[in-house]
Amino acid sequence: MITVENLHRHFGGFRAVDGSSIEIEEGSITGLIGPNGAGKTTLFNVIAGVLSPTSGTVTMGGEDITGMPPHELFHKGLLRTFQIAHEFSSMSVLENLMMVPGGQTGETLWNTWFGRKRIADEERALTAKACEVLEFLTIDHLKDEKAGHLSGGQKKLLELGRTMMVDAKIVFLDEVGAGVNRTLLNTIGDAILRLNKERGYTFCMIEHDMEFIGKLCNPIIVMAEGKVLTKGTIDEIKANEQVIEAYLGTGLKNKGVS
Repeated sequence: MITVENLHRHFGGFRAVDGSSIEIEEGSITGLIGPNGAGKTTLFNVIAGVLSPTSGTVTMGGEDITGMPPHELFHKGLLRTFQIAHEFSSMSVLENLMMVPGGQTGETLWNTWFGRKRIADEERALTAKACEVLEFLTIDHLKDEKAGHLSGGQKKLLELGRTMMVDAKIVFLDEVGAGVNRTLLNTIGDAILRLNKERGYTFCMIEHDMEFIGKLCNPIIVMAEGKVLTKGTIDEIKANEQVIEAYLGTGLKNKGVS
């Protein structure tokens, strides 16, 4: 689904991404790991159109999407979430989801005057879809809660719910487990697995929790110093000497990789 070839992103003399090439297979949950400063988030930002590459190409389903802005990628079904959730804090959880689909009838002044029935029909359909998403994520009891009042884990679930409002093809998850308690992390993991198996979503996720990423991801890509170090299953990654060396002093050895 996604092919990245010889991608570079430089910030002055600093090579945040330095000739990386990866492939994300359709229907997979691909993990992306590496020590801090490895270039993972920069790679995500280039793929998702937040940053333009210094050089290299990104293709989606064979189409060149290099440098395409996020709003155009959104309409192609490529979405990303952020390590720090970006919700409309003063709006309800339900309203946050209903805001997602683009091109809604009520967005133009003309239609608010002359298209009221169509707007009402559309809003009923959006409400029904949003309620179905919240039930899928097991947070339907929070639909009327202000999004700003949610816990960190609940906000991550809400971000995942946004991707479901437009039936995304591929979702890039940036540290979905950061700051989330284990119970909610399991709920998030179960939702990702169900979306992958039942609805055919493709995921690529940055994560530092090796237990979590090992449960969800195959394959796992390892980055270090802006380059792709290796790719494999969780067991292959844990046994790889280069990976152990890259992580020395960053905690992986203490998590059972030795």
